[in-house]
Amino acid sequence: MIVVTGATGNVGAHVVKELADAGAEVRALTRDPAAARFPDGVQAARTEDLPLEGATALFLHAAVVWQGADKLLERAKEAGVRRVVTLSSSSVLEDTDPQHNPIGALHRDLEAQVERTGLEWTHVRPGAFAVNAFQWAEQIKAGDVVYGAHAGSHMTPIHEADMGAVAARALLADDLVGKAPELTGPESLTFADQVRIIGEVIGRPLRYEEVPPEVAREKMIGGFMTPEIADSLLRVFEGTVDRPQPISPEVERITGRPARTFAQWVADHAPAFS
Repeated sequence: MIVVTGATGNVGAHVVKELADAGAEVRALTRDPAAARFPDGVQAARTEDLPLEGATALFLHAAVVWQGADKLLERAKEAGVRRVVTLSSSSVLEDTDPQHNPIGALHRDLEAQVERTGLEWTHVRPGAFAVNAFQWAEQIKAGDVVYGAHAGSHMTPIHEADMGAVAARALLADDLVGKAPELTGPESLTFADQVRIIGEVIGRPLRYEEVPPEVAREKMIGGFMTPEIADSLLRVFEGTVDRPQPISPEVERITGRPARTFAQWVADHAPAFS
């Protein structure tokens, strides 16, 4: 039995599907099991109930346990869970204590909590999520221009399905135990590139127009992001302007197939921009 937290989320849903396709017994945790739609044979249960009885492995989504994972991990160990696969972040810097940014610090703290249990672990560390492009959806629906900071900032957006495939492999096989694979998409793209590609896929000419960082910051905070996180992200964006980012081979090495392109991601989510 493998328990998946955040099972209806962008990544968790793909973890559930990959595990179910592989024939694993899956218990999917969600806030509203009655409304969830999972593959046949998958058990749906409430996150708050922490039903871990009979489980041997756990997929731990960081967003589910921002306030601390100690209670859940203690329950997991008591229930006989032997392995934890953590959805972490490439913001975590190796051999750096303390971490230099709040996003990395939050994820490294979760990783450390998992490691202290003595259970088998794998930390999946994706970079920029392709789903971050959803932040532009309303602007694209309203017109042909997306406004934001640092048009030339490079990211390597990764499809959530690739994260799910890697996490499922870590839950099912032994070769990733004790590893922290860093995951990226197959190309380094600027924000302007991403908006252009969205336009190409949905059949409309779109462009990204740069605004001052302080203007972008106000909008980010208005979207319920904390000032600390907004400032951290803007520093990252500024630091990658005109600097293509390294491409990790880990998705292909682990799954046996190339990482999905950003254009593929847009095609999979085109209705969100129309």
